[in-house]
Amino acid sequence: MLGLSGYVVLSTRDRVLTPGDTPPEGADCILVLGCGVYADGSPTPMLYDRLARGVELYGAGWADVLLLSGDNRSADYNELATMDRVAQDLGAPAEAITLDYAGLSTYDSLYRAREIFGVTSLVIVTQDYHLSRALYLAEALGLEAWGVAAEGEDRPGQLYRELREILARDKDFFWAIFQPEATILGEPEPLT
Repeated sequence: MLGLSGYVVLSTRDRVLTPGDTPPEGADCILVLGCGVYADGSPTPMLYDRLARGVELYGAGWADVLLLSGDNRSADYNELATMDRVAQDLGAPAEAITLDYAGLSTYDSLYRAREIFGVTSLVIVTQDYHLSRALYLAEALGLEAWGVAAEGEDRPGQLYRELREILARDKDFFWAIFQPEATILGEPEPLT
């Protein structure tokens, strides 16, 4: 278990950048992965940190499009409405934002970025503990990917998330091999 997880982490470390690094050339988009909203529609602190980092990179010219990917599988839960609103509140123009309403998992978000949105290269924004798995999946799916960690302090439950991530890396190691279709597909919607 720890061996596969460690392999995923070590094999992607050279693709992790910081906001102070030179942006990679030719990235189609900055992909911000969803991670939860409260019942009142406000973002969890971790989601806010991801959006803030994504908008920061957009403002610094890392890519011309913010692809926000999250969960909207039921009528009473909509990560994307919150993500869109917060990204705009942070300064991203509406015309630079593309929403992926069927990003039900890290794998689905990356698979759909390629298959639905026509992405071939991207910058992924998520927390550091999650970044290596996202980069590993992206590369397995044939995407040229870099990652930038969202800033922010460790949140309550971080130890649980770190332990859960070990299992998720192991699972996604095999998903990267077999590459099943995303849970929800649809018609292509190339980024503009």
